[in-house]
Amino acid sequence: MANAFFSDLLATISERGRTLLRRGDASDTRQDADGLIALCDALLSGRGEASGTAMAREVLDIYRELDTAGRRAFFEGLVRDFGPDRERLSRAIEKWRTEPDDEDASALHFASEPRRQELIRRLNRAPGGTGDLVAMRADLLGMMNGHTDLAALDRDVSHLLSSWFNRGFLVLRRIDWSTPANILEKIIRYEAVHEISDWDDLRRRIDPVDRRCYAFFHPAMVDEPLIFVEVALTETIPGAIAPLLAVDRQHLPIEKARTAVFYSISNTQRGLGGISFGSFLIKQVVEELRRELPKLDTFVTLSPVPGFMPWVKQDKDLPLSDEDREILKRLDDPKWFENPETTAQLRAVIEPLTAYYFLKARTPKGRLIDSVARFHLGNGARLERINWLGDLSPKGLRESAGVMVNYLYRLDDIEKNHEAYANDGEVVASSAVKKLLKGEGRRLLDMRLS
Repeated sequence: MANAFFSDLLATISERGRTLLRRGDASDTRQDADGLIALCDALLSGRGEASGTAMAREVLDIYRELDTAGRRAFFEGLVRDFGPDRERLSRAIEKWRTEPDDEDASALHFASEPRRQELIRRLNRAPGGTGDLVAMRADLLGMMNGHTDLAALDRDVSHLLSSWFNRGFLVLRRIDWSTPANILEKIIRYEAVHEISDWDDLRRRIDPVDRRCYAFFHPAMVDEPLIFVEVALTETIPGAIAPLLAVDRQHLPIEKARTAVFYSISNTQRGLGGISFGSFLIKQVVEELRRELPKLDTFVTLSPVPGFMPWVKQDKDLPLSDEDREILKRLDDPKWFENPETTAQLRAVIEPLTAYYFLKARTPKGRLIDSVARFHLGNGARLERINWLGDLSPKGLRESAGVMVNYLYRLDDIEKNHEAYANDGEVVASSAVKKLLKGEGRRLLDMRLS
């Protein structure tokens, strides 16, 4: 209620300010990138609160009407014309060189700040400004695509968004069937791992006694889940997704639940890319579940491996024999998993290859290839199990030949595992996964696996 009151108050101030703008300075609102840059200059000139808030809203509204070329021209203008004040920065540098002290260091810090950072702060004061800036950064990320000319602008925007979306501002809320429909619709739309087909499918995931869903929200975007996790409460660690999502599955009595399975984690705002709060979500959900259900003793994921098949198809130095490569060609048959002989032969090749993918394969920069693995291992999880035929959906077959994995969150080991991965790049894995890499009991791969 307090948020709604202040939002309404801010909107009223903004609208009154816009009325003043329309009366006195309509020329500043030309619907093109140059006019928008001029309006941004005026916004930084230090007008009053009402007119400044209104002008910020005007900037965001005009931006929304620009086409792709206009938005890029606007971003280029922010890079070109809204950097640091060079004269002020030169004076601060010279003063620091001649008589360095804490006050001069502070002056140098503020003088080096690009003008566009203050512009972004003022835009954030507009009603709905935070959400619009997140959407604006999504546009910016889409235009960068490996180009560096807009990198300085992205650093400034992401720097401020990281401050505004730090863990202290986020609110964890449980999503259930009583959650407002507009939020439930967004859960359906934003689900990025296992598609939610309709409202009945959503209800099966959030309403039964053995299912949970939690999301982080921000006070400035109260109806926008930023990231959410779907949880299945089970007796043991599952190895396949289909039984968890089955329409006719039997609900588990809550007193029998011993395992919490995080089977889907979805980021919803592309504009917050690179601003990580997923690790906080998992850890806080673990605490919520432990308070509610003290008998839970295992916290594990059932995760996709989205980078595996692209790696198999692109990497020419896979540790495979010619015979193994011939067997892999059988994946071209869309019904390969229905043939027991083919399935057994593929399993003998793919399981050790998957272990190699996690434990040995790296990008040219030395990083793990799989983004999901980087996320969970960076959070301190352990690679617990590789699950053959864990996901037979078209997406699962396309991305990972049906393979899924479990990452185990053992609370006493999270910090140690995180340090091993962050400092040394070590993938903490169970003995079962390591045995797959060595080929024990299976086909021996190339000597590079030993």
